[in-house]
Amino acid sequence: MKYKISLFLLFVFVLNSCQNEDEKRRAENEKEAKKKEVIFNTINKGWEFIDEPINEISEQKVSSWNEWREFLKEIADKPRKTIGAFQKKSAVISKKALALNDNIPAEFNVPAIKSRISVLITKVKMMDLFIHLNQIPAEKVTFLVGEINKELVSLERQMDNIIVKSKIPKEQGEEDFLKMLDTTRAIPNATAVPIQAQNTDNKLPKVE
Repeated sequence: MKYKISLFLLFVFVLNSCQNEDEKRRAENEKEAKKKEVIFNTINKGWEFIDEPINEISEQKVSSWNEWREFLKEIADKPRKTIGAFQKKSAVISKKALALNDNIPAEFNVPAIKSRISVLITKVKMMDLFIHLNQIPAEKVTFLVGEINKELVSLERQMDNIIVKSKIPKEQGEEDFLKMLDTTRAIPNATAVPIQAQNTDNKLPKVE
């Protein structure tokens, strides 16, 4: 009899333990789900890129610079529903950003543009890194979205600045002055007459 009672009590204890574990697991799952929901909502709210050219010059480049057009197109396509969708989109944006180093239009293939593209790529890669962490720092991701927008504005304004400067007419004589400063255009002095060595034998005293 005592054996049956002990067995029954053990069964009740095990059953209660299992129920407690299930409740604990359920509570942890709910907590994790709420945490993921907060992360998703934060990123979803802050994922707002400047996906349209801010001036006429950058708008013109959308049609002629394929890599630039593809990048703007990619950031304009906002993910939906899951954090996984944002992670996939971030990876694609990072790839498109790297491609901006290719086929840069001749007028923009200058250090001022290249340096801004480099900074833009760095911030896109940082965003992609953070959003793929196991514990996603949502605030850092959205902060980097804002930083990327700043770099986009800076890049487009620099593009505009280059075009505006190229349209300013040079003053009379400026072109010739610039050519003179260009040492690669210097004409070698080919007319110099070599100095011939004089025959000094006649001046030497003769020894009798």
